[in-house]
Amino acid sequence: MRKQHYGVPLERSDCLELKRHRNSCKPENFVKWLNGFGSGKRLAVDLFSGAGGLSLGLERAKWTVAAAVDFDERALQTHAANFPGMSLKMDLGNPDERDRLVKLLEPAKIDLVAGGPPCQPFSRAGRSKIRSLVEHHGRDPHDRRKELWSAYLDVVKRLRPRAVLMENVPDMGLGDDFFVVRTIEEQLEDLGYATQVRLVDAWRYGVPQHRKRLILLARNDVERFEWRQELEHENRTTLQDAIGDLPALPVVATERVGQRVLPYTSPSKPSKFAQDMRKWARKDRVWDHMTRRVRKDDWEIFSSMDSKTLYSEIAPDLQRYKADHFTDKYKKLDWSDLSRSITAHIAKDGYWYIHPDQPRTLTVREAARVQTFPDRFRFAGTRSDAFRQIGNAVPPLLGEAAAEALLPVSDEQLPEGGLKPRWRTVRMDLTAWAEGQRESEHWYQLPGEQMSGLQAAVVAILSGTKMQPTQLAGMVTIVRGRTSLSKTALTALAAAAPTEAARKRVDRLAPLVGKSAVWGDEEKVREQLELKPAEARLYQLLVGEDLLWVGQGALRVAARLHGSDSDRTNRLSDGRVDLVNLVGAGEEAPLRMAALRLIGSNVCRAKEPLCYECPLSKYCVARDNVSSDLFTDAMSGTHDRNTVPAQAREAGRTAGRR
Repeated sequence: MRKQHYGVPLERSDCLELKRHRNSCKPENFVKWLNGFGSGKRLAVDLFSGAGGLSLGLERAKWTVAAAVDFDERALQTHAANFPGMSLKMDLGNPDERDRLVKLLEPAKIDLVAGGPPCQPFSRAGRSKIRSLVEHHGRDPHDRRKELWSAYLDVVKRLRPRAVLMENVPDMGLGDDFFVVRTIEEQLEDLGYATQVRLVDAWRYGVPQHRKRLILLARNDVERFEWRQELEHENRTTLQDAIGDLPALPVVATERVGQRVLPYTSPSKPSKFAQDMRKWARKDRVWDHMTRRVRKDDWEIFSSMDSKTLYSEIAPDLQRYKADHFTDKYKKLDWSDLSRSITAHIAKDGYWYIHPDQPRTLTVREAARVQTFPDRFRFAGTRSDAFRQIGNAVPPLLGEAAAEALLPVSDEQLPEGGLKPRWRTVRMDLTAWAEGQRESEHWYQLPGEQMSGLQAAVVAILSGTKMQPTQLAGMVTIVRGRTSLSKTALTALAAAAPTEAARKRVDRLAPLVGKSAVWGDEEKVREQLELKPAEARLYQLLVGEDLLWVGQGALRVAARLHGSDSDRTNRLSDGRVDLVNLVGAGEEAPLRMAALRLIGSNVCRAKEPLCYECPLSKYCVARDNVSSDLFTDAMSGTHDRNTVPAQAREAGRTAGRR
């Protein structure tokens, strides 16, 4: 132990060694295990398992984890101590290791494959590269340790379980317009799976912290994903519910805080959550209720704070960091609220997790409770190892809720010929409609052979002006069939502009007059025309780039089809998720995205939607609010458009209020 400028003695805690679970097994004994402990059980595999948060969720939902795979030695020791089955150290980025895993699992009937592949590469992956990785099962040696989501997908494809569960941070989707998620969904649908993607607030399933996760589910038996009812705010599990029963610790600056083993006395009225966490734990003791020593100045800071105190409000003589750069460096938790999301950073310092009453940071056991690990669950290694494993884990209660949505359904049979997932059918109809619109007066709103970079730039630059669709169509028609801009065409565009604002926008095209080579370089076009962010996104969409257009109209279509309010509440998160099912992946994804934008602008209007003209009306959840005869006629194509509007307007007013 040594004391440095940190202000407290620096020490490593003892290293906890754990015995293997009595029903664990090694690869050489796996067949025997299958015929013994594993016989008759619903088996699962947990890839990138870490310490086993998701494994525990699966176990709570009545699966038995036959194999867990990770590359972290300490996490695997933890897993082997707490679960039956195999805990395997493998680098799944290595194709040879995946071959070995699939071979090892051949004797087993795996019902579910779960996992949370590391998310760091998602936002950086090139889109053409992604397609290549998927097609070749990630067997590119240059990427084998990066694109681990493709390794996960490769194992799923080869094991062909009944159900699939993938969990990750929302950035996995939000960072790249859900491109990887949509690609994975498409590949699973090609294999006959129905899929569902959700952004889930963990607290709604009993986890006492702010934590949003992305969940992808798939199953090939029925198209049904029934989640349990979410908790309302007033019924959430608070920090008091989560850790209020754990013993208070004496805290003296620079002295050791807590111990590996401490006595435990149950309160007279423990919370329901605490009772759940104490199941099968020793009644008279609590383990791993320990944390870092406290600096003298931190002891003063922690003692003077409440849950609303900002770092900038701490006494200046006690501040060690620049208050303008570290506005949330310290966070004292509130007994009556949720905790901050527990992350792996807690292994480095606990300043985001200051105890509500005591001048210290959360202990290992308290952090485990907030992640919903029960008190019987031990973590191998040092105190820092435990914090890291806890922070990296999936909260078991969240894993349980997601897994329950994949339980076998006894009252439904697999349809003859296999599943035909609803959203795949919707996308097929949307694609067919969009291809037809390419030949209509709306051609300039859709990517395709007829849409060059020049036409896309004209539409993008004029998109923010108050022009009638017919006026915009007339202007784009001036350059239809052209791949570069001449001075004559620019003059004609300016003459056709109906307003001064439109003429000024046309003038922005002038720098590219006569520069035919530039029009073939999309990035140079965006730079030289100085397209604003919204203009650039529209330009990219119209030239066929795969992205999610989060304009209000497209979001409204997606929300109505799903029966949600994501177009009015969480546009950039849940709104995008609703778009995912409609856009899908593949070469036609940009066409479908542009078609949704077109439908949102011309048909699925906020007020008085023209449902009888919508190609997706028969799939719309909001149709319950619209006259049924309009849907019947729309599906049969028997409506006379000249006789509908009055009736449609009244029905549309109802739909527009949802």
